[in-house]
Amino acid sequence: MTVYLVGAGPGDPGLQTARALELIATADVIVYDRLIPPGALDGARPDAQLLYAGKEGGGPSMSQEEIERLLVTHGADGRSVVRLKGGDPFVFGRGGEEAEALRNAGIPYEVVPAVTAGVAAPAYAGIPVTHRDAASAVAFVTGHENPSKPESALDWRALASFPGTLVVYMGVRQLEAITSRLLSCGRASSEPAAIVERGTLPGQRVVNGTLATIAADAVSAGVRAPAIAVFGEVAALGERLKWLADRPLSGRTVAVTRARAQASGLAGRLRGLGATVIEAPAIRIVPLELEAPLSVDGYDLVCVTSPNGARLLFSSLEAAGSDARALAGARVAAIGPGTAAALREGGVIADIVPERFVAEGLIEALASVPVERALIARAAEARDVLPEALRARGATVDVVALYETVAEPLAPEQLAAALSADYVTFTSSSTVRFWYEAVGERVAEVRARVVSIGPVTSAALRERGLEPDVEASDHDIAGLVEALVADARGY
Repeated sequence: MTVYLVGAGPGDPGLQTARALELIATADVIVYDRLIPPGALDGARPDAQLLYAGKEGGGPSMSQEEIERLLVTHGADGRSVVRLKGGDPFVFGRGGEEAEALRNAGIPYEVVPAVTAGVAAPAYAGIPVTHRDAASAVAFVTGHENPSKPESALDWRALASFPGTLVVYMGVRQLEAITSRLLSCGRASSEPAAIVERGTLPGQRVVNGTLATIAADAVSAGVRAPAIAVFGEVAALGERLKWLADRPLSGRTVAVTRARAQASGLAGRLRGLGATVIEAPAIRIVPLELEAPLSVDGYDLVCVTSPNGARLLFSSLEAAGSDARALAGARVAAIGPGTAAALREGGVIADIVPERFVAEGLIEALASVPVERALIARAAEARDVLPEALRARGATVDVVALYETVAEPLAPEQLAAALSADYVTFTSSSTVRFWYEAVGERVAEVRARVVSIGPVTSAALRERGLEPDVEASDHDIAGLVEALVADARGY
């Protein structure tokens, strides 16, 4: 097998490459850094071995030699190994050293490049590292050289006279020394400068100044790593070209309580709108083992009441030696567009999708549809409104519980972060129930505005004494996001 030296990009999950995501999803072993994007490991196999090899200045760290030993050991075992590194593995990432160790051990490897922070962080701050009128060249410099070197390998006089942009990685602690060297070697003290903290992430912050002032400005602002420093005329363009802060949820923190497997879509939308997302899943989806192979023969109506139900319906058909073609003789009803999309992924276009995405809406949509025998694929704990309504019409109704939702314990740090959020989102009554179980007596600490996906979820909140601040008009994820954004604009 192969060891893959994979760049995870600068921090924004959306900047990971398709190749990186593919390798994460198939790896046997993942050796990962501290500065990988949020949720980068969510796509890993459940049985994958995840090994943390993060490094943090001033804290306990795994040595580079130990990291290389891990890669060689697991690579020699014939396993698929991903070495997941923040940024690009060959840009100040020590990927070259790891490749040498693998080559010396005879272990095959591949390099998967990524967007590097030295380009991405300035871009997210509105700073182009090159510009036709301001800089025709760019130099990338490390602010953290090998401490075993007797002296700096950098030619500071050459850098001071470099006719373009200087981009400095890992230079927060050395910023005063770096600027002093450039100034002493003749670089103009009035040259624009900027430092970008947590570049590409929702908490990104930019401090502007000049070469003479930026070190003191950064200290005054409390800038901490990770950060990228930019020196050159292009740094002044950030004020005019900045765009990240213009996103509607910039500066807002949103806690997402839905199951981890489903949270990524909602979290991705919210991050794309500028929010800092706290994934605090209160529930976990557990597929149920059926007593007998699932058969849909003889039903004239099949109702699916959630995207999870749709996906597990196809899994159950496959386990029974069948597939989507088994549904050809029945009308298929989906409770909403999310469920319809999940059915479409399995090759089935829903015949019926109600205007109101709740059981009552589906009952209304089925009012004129003749039904003799119906199958309802759902969660074990779902309401019985739909089957009872169909039975009241004289139909024979079979309910098959394909999964159940169970509590997902929250780590103390997840809970603390969620309690401090600006918004907390609930996408089902089960997320409400299990969230309150996880929070316990600390529910009084919740200061967030509460966002509900629809009336059933809102009712579950009210049962626990909490009035939702926001309820989506369209009871799906898109509707929830739209309602949250509208509230954020006015609040």
